[in-house]
Amino acid sequence: MTNVTHWIAGERLAGERRIDVYNPATGEAIRQVAQGSADTVEQAVAGARAALPAWREMPPARRAQVMFRFKMLLERDAEQICQLVAEEHGKVLEDAMGELKRGIENVEYACGVPELLKGEYSHNAGPGIDTWSNHQPLGIVAGITPFNFPAMVPLWMYPMAIACGNAFILKPSEQVPSAATKMAELLDEAGLPKGIFSVVHGDRETVEALIDAPDVKALSFVGSTPVARAIYQRGAANGKRVQALGGAKNHAIVLPDADLDNAANTLVGAAFGSAGERCMAISVAVCVGDHTADALVDKVADQARHLKIGPGTEKGLDMGALVNAAHRDRVAGYIARGEQAGADLVVDGRAHARVEASPGYFLGATLFDRVTPEMSIYRDEIFGPVLCVVRVETFEDAIELINGHQYGNGSCLFTRDGEAARRFADRIEVGMVGINVPLPVPVAFHSFGGWKESLFGDLHAYGPDAVRFYTRRKSVSQRWPQRNEWASAEFSFPSG
Repeated sequence: MTNVTHWIAGERLAGERRIDVYNPATGEAIRQVAQGSADTVEQAVAGARAALPAWREMPPARRAQVMFRFKMLLERDAEQICQLVAEEHGKVLEDAMGELKRGIENVEYACGVPELLKGEYSHNAGPGIDTWSNHQPLGIVAGITPFNFPAMVPLWMYPMAIACGNAFILKPSEQVPSAATKMAELLDEAGLPKGIFSVVHGDRETVEALIDAPDVKALSFVGSTPVARAIYQRGAANGKRVQALGGAKNHAIVLPDADLDNAANTLVGAAFGSAGERCMAISVAVCVGDHTADALVDKVADQARHLKIGPGTEKGLDMGALVNAAHRDRVAGYIARGEQAGADLVVDGRAHARVEASPGYFLGATLFDRVTPEMSIYRDEIFGPVLCVVRVETFEDAIELINGHQYGNGSCLFTRDGEAARRFADRIEVGMVGINVPLPVPVAFHSFGGWKESLFGDLHAYGPDAVRFYTRRKSVSQRWPQRNEWASAEFSFPSG
């Protein structure tokens, strides 16, 4: 097996501790990854500290040139990166390629940093006074990323952070480490100074070292809500700027006037794509009226039973394996609890032929009908290929149901009624809304983030909010008085 090493100051460091990295489709260990410590984090901080002064003083246009070259290298090596993602995460190659392309969009946005960092200017804001503002980098910043998007979520963070003049330390999930190290190599090839970007692999010890490191000024995290809350609280207590994206339970309302064929087709992809291991996956379909629910369940069930499931590295498949055995068993446990609670188990993913035939961590698509709000399969984020159908009588009941949930990440509406769509967009209490769009993930020049228990912090991820998160604003007021203009001291507060 090959070893996945840390990447610090342009050098590979093996580390003393290593753990196995598994292929979810086979259950076999395929690599080992180094595990960092507080000392490893300090090495990365020291490298960043040494490189940072020259980088932050470099003109933004030159920093953007590094991002341009990095984008080209990502496109050149896209197939290799996606192969690594499919091997370690289990998602199918087509999904891995889609993930990488959405990540590259953020690199493209970072290429515009000379424009994004322009401040504001007012001539004669006061008598003979000019005032302007600018965005200045924070210094050393860090990101902790989850297993489900090994390429895309890190690309939400470090391209803009680096382009804004910061140094960045990435702690990727230890389950999917290879894409992060590969992209570090590409940044080095693109001409990024050594020390500006480091990858430190590890577990809780590494995470805590980053949270507590005094020189790390900001921290971005994506993961489960309990961990997001804990990281936000501890990081904020340490004086850091923290952005922590947590869990989700995304709903889709289906109105009686909706195109049900279109709704069913898109819900199948949104619920079961990437084996449901997406924070934007649709996991609840709220059907208004029994006729709508009956028709939608029949259409979704027919497709769910015929999904092509197998190793993510093979082409032409719909869904791969879940990331590890423990998570597969956790999702299967939710299916059992939903059945025990009285939900109608229309399609049971545990019975898929691939589950028994393969040593990998597979589950088929699962569809529940007649789910009620008190059931755990409705309340909890399952993070697997499970779609729950809830039946309500009115559109108002559907909105009230969604607004009462603890999570507020994303939600969508299927309808042909423009008035209903506008009312939904205004009244639904989530951060990202789709109208006949099941996965309303904003493009790179907007920002990503939810409400309520789905986000801790004031700013969303990537897009314009990323510039605000990774910089701080400075306002400068300047006056060049004529000689002896101030004949005496003035004690009143200055005004225009």
